[in-house]
Amino acid sequence: MANNHEQPYDPYIPSGRGTPGPSAQHADNDRTAALQAQIDDTVNVMRQNIQRTEERQGNVDNIDHKTKGLSESAAQFQRGTNKVRKRLWWKNARTLGWIFLGVAIGIVILALGSRTQIVRNPF
Repeated sequence: MANNHEQPYDPYIPSGRGTPGPSAQHADNDRTAALQAQIDDTVNVMRQNIQRTEERQGNVDNIDHKTKGLSESAAQFQRGTNKVRKRLWWKNARTLGWIFLGVAIGIVILALGSRTQIVRNPF
C-alpha cells in the first residue's frame, strides 16, 4: 500500500510532494523577484517612452507654430514682391514710352528737316 505519510496528489503544487519545502519556497521567491524586476524594467521603459512622446509632442507643437509663422511671412513677402513688381513694370513702361516718344520726335524732326532741304533746292 501507499505510504500514509504522503499527502494526496495536488496538481497545483509543482514539487509533486505535499507541501513545498524551504528550497522550493526560496526558488519561488527568486522567480517572483525576477518577474517583478522584469515588470519594473518594462514599466520604466514605458514611462520613458511616454516622456519621449510628450517631448516630441511639444516639439511638434513648436514646429507647427513656427510653420504657421513662416507661412504668414511668406504670404506677406509675396504681397510685397507683387507691389514691387507692379511698380517696376510701370517704371519700365514710362521709360519705354519716353524712349518711343523721343524716337518719334526724332523721326519727325528728320522728316521735316529733309523736307525743308528739298523745298529750298527744288532742282
